[in-house]
Amino acid sequence: MMTHQCHHHLHKTIHHIGWNRANPPALTITPGQTVEFEITEASGAQINPDSTAADITRLDSDKINPVTGPVLIDGAEPGDAIKVTVLGFSASGWGWTANIPGFGLLADQFPDPALHIWRYDAERLTPAAYGPGGRVPLKPFCGTIGLAPAAAGTHSIVPPRRVGGNMDVRDISEGTELWLPVEVAGGLFSVGDTHAAQGDGEVCGTAIESPMSVALAFDLEKQAHLAFPRLRTPGPVSRHFDSAGYDITTGIGPDLMQASRDAVMGMIDLLCASQGLSAEDAYLLCSVAGDLRISEIVDQPHWVVAFYFPRIVFS
Repeated sequence: MMTHQCHHHLHKTIHHIGWNRANPPALTITPGQTVEFEITEASGAQINPDSTAADITRLDSDKINPVTGPVLIDGAEPGDAIKVTVLGFSASGWGWTANIPGFGLLADQFPDPALHIWRYDAERLTPAAYGPGGRVPLKPFCGTIGLAPAAAGTHSIVPPRRVGGNMDVRDISEGTELWLPVEVAGGLFSVGDTHAAQGDGEVCGTAIESPMSVALAFDLEKQAHLAFPRLRTPGPVSRHFDSAGYDITTGIGPDLMQASRDAVMGMIDLLCASQGLSAEDAYLLCSVAGDLRISEIVDQPHWVVAFYFPRIVFS
């Protein structure tokens, strides 16, 4: 649970859909100040703990991925970097993972909607039970976190940009420091899409999408001239995933996307055979607990992509 007392607080209703440099700031702060942000999960409150797979087909894309903000950091100018330190999270105790038709790495293999509702201990963040089998270690983080782009108009939240956004880097978690390149005066920072857990790659397109509050501290580094965001973690990035080892499947070939698909499909087959899961359940579980990695990219024209699944989930 979050214990930080912040200078400011933004309610989850103070949000926007899409990035736009013309969005008026909801709050102006000075470097060195802290803000607690309330976050609505990625569906924009269209999914709740009583939802079913039928609700996935009714999702309104115009409400997807709201971000709380924007916050103007006084003195920030293009060429600077805003340093964001993640102080802590206050979790809700529930979340969801879905297969959304047409979305995800294996969209052609999984055309039907699916939804799994998670319930977890919001205080202790002990591993969350997965209904079909297994327990997933939790690691809250901000999936979408960034600044307004310089280009005029409204831009979709879905793709990440050089100013951040929907990066889905699971290590933007408690204690991590993140530097974001500024493109507009004040930066216009917003945050959303909090996850209770996610594997690297988020292969089905969703993690454990979970409403939370997050406390962030802001600093300003003048004339940093960053090309892209960078971050620094306070320690190891996979502490509670390593103790029981991994099962690893691979994809090898001249196309990184196909190799990625082959690696994930190999793990789905392995989980179905070894754990008795359905292919659909294995796919969702891979998205929240497994890591997709480029293992080799120099031996042209055959690249190696590996999918790491932590055995602790079924220990």
